[in-house]
Amino acid sequence: MNERITLAHGAGGIQTSQLIGGLFEKYLGGPHFTKDDAAVLPSPQGQLAMSTDGFIVSPAFFPGGNVGKLSICGTVNDLACMGAKPLYLTCSFIIEEGFLYDDLERVVAAMAETVNRVGCEIVAGDTKVAGKGQADGVFITTTGVGALTPGAAPAGSRARPGDAVLVTGDVGRHGCTILLARNSFGIDADVTSDCAPLWAPVRDMLAVTKDIHVIRDATRGGVGTVLYEVAGESQVGIRLRRADVPVKDEVRGVTGMLGLDPLYLACEGCMVVICPQEKVPAVLEALRRHPETKDAAQIGTVTEEQKGRVVVETEVGGETLLSRPTGELLPRIC
Repeated sequence: MNERITLAHGAGGIQTSQLIGGLFEKYLGGPHFTKDDAAVLPSPQGQLAMSTDGFIVSPAFFPGGNVGKLSICGTVNDLACMGAKPLYLTCSFIIEEGFLYDDLERVVAAMAETVNRVGCEIVAGDTKVAGKGQADGVFITTTGVGALTPGAAPAGSRARPGDAVLVTGDVGRHGCTILLARNSFGIDADVTSDCAPLWAPVRDMLAVTKDIHVIRDATRGGVGTVLYEVAGESQVGIRLRRADVPVKDEVRGVTGMLGLDPLYLACEGCMVVICPQEKVPAVLEALRRHPETKDAAQIGTVTEEQKGRVVVETEVGGETLLSRPTGELLPRIC
């Protein structure tokens, strides 16, 4: 079908109703999905976490996912980083006039598949159509609410000297995928985004110990940016072993050619976890039971020295400060 989205689809008339009923409700409808002005939801006991995020991805479709899948993974993972089980999500679409209906259906279908995998619900949404040239295909904003796991309180200010620094998988793959999908460099490499929802691995990790000090999603700016954020918030130093950082060979090859550091490329299915050293075996065992986090590894430690800095032990036995990038990070993913 070559039908395209028109301004009429966002005008509030019959085409809007057809779009909502024929597409959004078809894929995203559930027990609490509403056609009214707000969803009425059961309230869980205990504390709630809430997060919102906007997703502007070019290209909208890439190996391993699309902007729809990404919009769910991003918000689900932000909730998971607080130890919160994702419950309810809302989504807002800004669709450019002329966007293919079939492509929009692919986006919404990916959202539905990811929501079902996590076990949460989309309960409300909004649709706007922007004029040709006023947007880039489709922009999505998702907001999520989750129930905090009792006893879990991860935060960027809780890293302590002696803690272990872990990653839940290989680093830099999403950023590398987006870079190649734009075909700006003429590089042919088989790289697939790590885009994935990570609540299940986090849930199992918290089941073996609530003593997790930090969980951070290494999205924009990658693992390196997260580590500098934590070092600053906790007023500690962080020492990395470059040889222990998991990087796929194809990512290492591409970044080597372009002079990029995988530590600063975005991940969409990898988190930084900081916990007491004695908890590492149990945490890694829990994470490695899941295909999304089977490559979880310890990559460093938290130190008293070099507060606010990240020191890297190089593969040849030396050490250096991890340089902090300035200006525009490449590739720009949102």
